[in-house]
Amino acid sequence: MTASALANIALGGIFHAAVLFLVAAGLQLVFGVQKILNLACGSFYALGAYFGITATTLFAQYGMPAWMLLPALIGCGLVLGAIGPLIERVLRTVYNRDESFQLLLTFALLLMFQDVLRFFWGATPRSISVDYLVYGTVTIGDFRVPVYNLLVILAALLIALGLNLYLKRTNYGRVLRATAENRGMAEALGVNVKMVYAAVFTAGTVLGTLAGALVVPTAAASLDIAVELVVEAFAVVVIGGLGSMPGALVGALIVGLIRAFSLIIYPEFDLLATYLIVIGVLLWRPTGLFGKPVT
Repeated sequence: MTASALANIALGGIFHAAVLFLVAAGLQLVFGVQKILNLACGSFYALGAYFGITATTLFAQYGMPAWMLLPALIGCGLVLGAIGPLIERVLRTVYNRDESFQLLLTFALLLMFQDVLRFFWGATPRSISVDYLVYGTVTIGDFRVPVYNLLVILAALLIALGLNLYLKRTNYGRVLRATAENRGMAEALGVNVKMVYAAVFTAGTVLGTLAGALVVPTAAASLDIAVELVVEAFAVVVIGGLGSMPGALVGALIVGLIRAFSLIIYPEFDLLATYLIVIGVLLWRPTGLFGKPVT
């Protein structure tokens, strides 16, 4: 295998990792503050994908320039964040209940969204009609990568950096971290915890819908992607550590590269390879690479 081929495979894995990071970051953010494992995160991803396809196809029919594809998809992901506060209102009923109730409710939401997607878009996979290669291709010898893929990777890195700075350097970020550490104390100090939870869940929703919207130029949307992304996102958070944003980034990179090379070397080994890494991390460091032990 040539160096160019290895670079192409690695860039494909990093692109997938960038999209996966957005979903996992939303999952980490919600768990870190609200202590809820949101199984419906894959549904937000699928909704972003389907809505992005429909919206950009409609925009193209009304004369949208091809170069507006990326801004249009980002807009679709942001607009869908409006469902976040509505879902969060439903989740308020299980905040103080056992984790099993939280998992059952978010799993129920996953199943409900599957039926919503089937009702509006049917069971046939959908793909985008606008050519994402309009942004060009970087070619160095045998190495070729679409500029769109590089833009998505750059966007994920900027979001990772922005989230880190926001959580650590801003007053509201400190409020989020204080609420995550001790909800009762934060409430006693005058923090509107309901508002904080609504904002955090909305941000997690936007990250999921944005990831789904950004991936559709390179892959078709189908009803299976919601469950597939939930599985991969949980592998990411187990590897990186629950509640750790740097862990989400590193975990996504590990899963993305494993998936890319497995699909080339031995496709049937794809999922197994990911879970072998997950098992290894759990045996060696149960809290994940960046997770902290619960005291």
